[in-house]
Amino acid sequence: MKIFLDTSSLIKLYHTELGTDDLDRLLDENSVEQIFLAEIAKIEFNSAVWKKVRTKDLTKDEAVEIIDSFQSDYPNYSFISTDHQLLVAARDLIAKYGYAGLRTLDSIQLASILSIKEELSLAATADELLRSLIEKEGVKSK
Repeated sequence: MKIFLDTSSLIKLYHTELGTDDLDRLLDENSVEQIFLAEIAKIEFNSAVWKKVRTKDLTKDEAVEIIDSFQSDYPNYSFISTDHQLLVAARDLIAKYGYAGLRTLDSIQLASILSIKEELSLAATADELLRSLIEKEGVKSK
């Protein structure tokens, strides 16, 4: 199985929160051969972790440990490059779904998913809007 994780799902691999058990079960019950991430996940992940410090869900030391752990795991992931073509696709997706609330970074996530649509088994996200758009685009999501 080849799976795409957006940042809302990715963070659940490094910090226990609502939905972590579901993601762990999904990964355990399937033979996952490749995990794809949008290149922007490197930035979004750090931002999400520091937000957890601001909201007192994590200490600064815990945040640094989580970020270091993710960075050391980079070789385990296949990152989808955010190149010019992907940004054009993201812009087009905003034109298509902006009325529904699709925002900038999620448009890049969605464009990343669609760039590998043919080889992808599943896209995982905790974001309900993004999940609905992934499915509208013909990709199985969880």
